[in-house]
Amino acid sequence: MDNTILERRKKAKEIMSKQGLTVKEWANKNGVSAHFVHAVIRNETPCNINKGHKVAVLLGLKKGKLPSKNP
Repeated sequence: MDNTILERRKKAKEIMSKQGLTVKEWANKNGVSAHFVHAVIRNETPCNINKGHKVAVLLGLKKGKLPSKNP
């Protein structure tokens, strides 16, 4: 496991900890599976579109904007 994955895991855990959530709770709150969140943290799934991008941005692993929920 390289430092990049360790850093991603640490950053993600910090975000979830600040919110007082486990990975499963965070995933449910954000409409994705816990398995998918773990895959994003381990950089095993593309994070350039759709769900992968959303999870990476929300966890602070990637800079970017999410689509507005307002019509």
